[in-house]
Amino acid sequence: MSSHFVYLIGSKSNYKFTTYVGYTNNLEKRLNLHNNSKGAKFTRGRTWFLICKKSYKSKSTALKEEYKLKKNYNLRNKFLKKYLVNEKVFNF
Repeated sequence: MSSHFVYLIGSKSNYKFTTYVGYTNNLEKRLNLHNNSKGAKFTRGRTWFLICKKSYKSKSTALKEEYKLKKNYNLRNKFLKKYLVNEKVFNF
């Protein structure tokens, strides 16, 4: 049984954070593709770090959840703020 992941990655440049949500069944390979400018066009030219991931048993469920997170910027920002506080990048 393979796992399907929905992930949130972030990139920082000049104190501005950019996030990207994606789906994959091989998270390590996908993050390497993003960081080597071979991933999605939007992610090229930046250094990305993993903010959070969630595993699903079915591809269809994972894709539905990916769509929700892509469209919900408030939820995305919630994960980003939690990450930044935990990593002590900023204090909110």
